[in-house]
Amino acid sequence: CAVKAAHVLSEIAKNDEMKKPCMEADLVLTLIPLLESTDQEMLLHAGRAIGRICYDNRDLQEELVKVGVIPSLVRILTDYAESEPLVHVALLALYNLADLGSAKEALSMTKVAEQLVKQLRRAESHERLEIVFEVLQALAENDALKVQLVEAGVPEALSEILLRLQGSSQAEDTCIVKAASDLIVSLLLGGKKGEMKVTKNNEKVTVLILARHENSQGEDSPNSQSALVSTIVFLTSLTCLVLPLSPDGNCLRMVQLGVIHQLLDLLEKHVRSGDTSVQQAALSALQNLAIPVVSKVQMLEEGVAERIEALLRSESPPVQFKLLGTLRMLADGQADAAEILGQDPLLLNRLVQWGNVSDHRGLCGEANRLLASILHHNRSQEVVKAIHAAQGVKHLVSMTTSEHAAMQNEALNALAIASAIDLETLEESFKESQLVQSLHKLLKDENTSPEVKYNSMGLLCRLLNSGDLRQEIEKDKIKDTLEQLCSHSNANVVKQATTTLQVLRGET
Repeated sequence: CAVKAAHVLSEIAKNDEMKKPCMEADLVLTLIPLLESTDQEMLLHAGRAIGRICYDNRDLQEELVKVGVIPSLVRILTDYAESEPLVHVALLALYNLADLGSAKEALSMTKVAEQLVKQLRRAESHERLEIVFEVLQALAENDALKVQLVEAGVPEALSEILLRLQGSSQAEDTCIVKAASDLIVSLLLGGKKGEMKVTKNNEKVTVLILARHENSQGEDSPNSQSALVSTIVFLTSLTCLVLPLSPDGNCLRMVQLGVIHQLLDLLEKHVRSGDTSVQQAALSALQNLAIPVVSKVQMLEEGVAERIEALLRSESPPVQFKLLGTLRMLADGQADAAEILGQDPLLLNRLVQWGNVSDHRGLCGEANRLLASILHHNRSQEVVKAIHAAQGVKHLVSMTTSEHAAMQNEALNALAIASAIDLETLEESFKESQLVQSLHKLLKDENTSPEVKYNSMGLLCRLLNSGDLRQEIEKDKIKDTLEQLCSHSNANVVKQATTTLQVLRGET
């Protein structure tokens, strides 16, 4: 009798006009205890009735969570994992409730993560996968649940789906691949630092898919290949972004597994085909792989910088932007890399060319940042001469007046180091680009950050070693500004102003 009643209610609740009478009669609260039944037919009808009555009604949904519906839904997933109708009802219910903070909190007290992994692996239809994906995406917004999902093996299960769908040209499969990628993003990025546990399988899965793609010899459709390669490259990026920055981190392991050269092979292939989306994705992955020092060293030893430079023929600004960021990451803290890059006339000429591209401010800024990075980490007089010969100095002087303090400091520090290495070579360029006058403006401007003022004075101290530049500094009456800065509110600025005045007066 109760089963039939539940069945009738589930049918009545299909009609929108009947939902309100069901609510007013408190039928939802009457149906909740039925979810503890061991009768599968009862569970099915009661679950459907509750879902239909509460659909799109936040107050009722909050009430459901409050009276304990979450453990009942997880129990259904656990005890009846192979019953397609019951699993469908439970997943739909979770999908409708998962956006509620109270539901997430209740779910974090259950073993829902394990059950969702089982359903990922059991799912045979696109529809089932999409429902599970939607639930996972909502739960991944909660830090505690995110940790549980990663520890339960959701990323591995998603990787298995990517492997299974590799090579498919079906539109539905492409959508699933993209959704799986988005989920891995949500799961492996963010959250509280130190809580994320990177899955070891992702490295091997990435290598395997890259190898299979490389051996596919064009059997797959171009669209399918492009979508899949972007996904794989994205996986690489994600695995690296959450790595522990240590010698045994994921980046180094992936470099050792040969991912670097596989990515570069793909890059070169897609430069020829003109597929810029894959180029950008691969460069993002390479940039992330180059974060730890141990990875930089190995990548440089394997000639990665030279191979990346070969891609300079790309005429796509977004790809060029990524390319510059990757090279800058490689040069960071690496004198050898800075020396290699700083003595490549093709690269330096392109950097100067990009530094003049007003239509692409991001590209212009990134080109100047790479120039600054090369000078900053370089210890060679030859590199200073090469950048001067390529007319790159004026771009760095211009960078000191950037609207971004970080870029200003990068330029100031780079010019100070270059001046310490070979001021004689740079002297004329500094005069032509009015560096002294630019520094004076920075020091006088009340909106200039203390760090920029500090670094500006550090560069001035270097410039005072040149007779001609000292004359310009004295002529521009920078001494008066320095005296005023001796009473600045920032202690570091005061200290540097005092030191600079002493150098200017010849006291040190």
